[in-house]
Amino acid sequence: MAVEFKDYYRVLGVAPTATEEDIKKAFRTLARKYHPDVAKDKKTAEEKFKEINEANEVLSNPDSRRKFDQLGADWKAGAQPRTPPGYAEGRTAGRGSRGQEDEFQFEGTGFSDFFEQFFGGRASRSRGGPAFNQYETGAEEPEPALRGEDVRGDILITLDEVLKGARRDISVRRTNARTGREETETYHVRIPVGVRAGQSIRVPGKGGEGLGGGGAGDIYLRVRYAQHPDWQVRGSDLLGPLELAPWEAVLGATVSVPTLEGTISLKVPAGTKQGQQLRVRGKGLPAGAGRRGDLYVAVAVQVPTRMSKEEERLWKQLATESTFNPRKTA
Repeated sequence: MAVEFKDYYRVLGVAPTATEEDIKKAFRTLARKYHPDVAKDKKTAEEKFKEINEANEVLSNPDSRRKFDQLGADWKAGAQPRTPPGYAEGRTAGRGSRGQEDEFQFEGTGFSDFFEQFFGGRASRSRGGPAFNQYETGAEEPEPALRGEDVRGDILITLDEVLKGARRDISVRRTNARTGREETETYHVRIPVGVRAGQSIRVPGKGGEGLGGGGAGDIYLRVRYAQHPDWQVRGSDLLGPLELAPWEAVLGATVSVPTLEGTISLKVPAGTKQGQQLRVRGKGLPAGAGRRGDLYVAVAVQVPTRMSKEEERLWKQLATESTFNPRKTA
């Protein structure tokens, strides 16, 4: 099946010459707009949010971005695109009859066929049981019992799914190596509460066919977190920015902070410094045994760039009367 090229620069609305900061800013803007928690059209937003995350996954990493640029050049030139070194070599195959290999493709994982083929984690295949021997005698020899190969893929999980758990319908398109026919099966995959990035969700007995009475392999879906526009994940904790006006940092304030479960009020103490982290206990991700991680906000003091005449007069008055000197060393 032909794979359609995905122009990740177009998805994020940036030029191929975009800087790392340009890409980060474009992702955050679009992710806020299409985040399923805030969008009115949930279904359309979910698909767009996945597409944005996929593009950011590739373009925010210098190595994968360089390989994507090469793929794009090959496609434009009409050359046969080759899998970049160090990435999955085509789609995952599972052992079929007499050493042939079936081809597997996933739907419902949150990633496109293009990403799975060239940037996914499905290059690794494993097989249990004794080694397969291709006999070269004239007579048919009995095949040894051979367990089918395990099939590995990636699945994109939102932080909301990590927090609450979920069930996802995953469709597997299998091209049978013996018949050449395409078969599709759908499985209900349970996403457990607190699943970590890098862990694998196992679908038993749905991988490559076994031989000689050997059992079928399994499907393993490696968890990848969808990047959130506001929060970075650090273990079971969440870390994000908190923008304050200068007077809020100096005098203290009560401000609204978004969390995965809604907005809360956070008290900012007087004299809060630039870069200081404030903690909200128990508002992070599940940490096991019924516990939750914490949410941290890093203070970023913002200064006004436009002022009225009266505002400018007050700032000048403060500059005249204040004894504060940020460059004083003693």
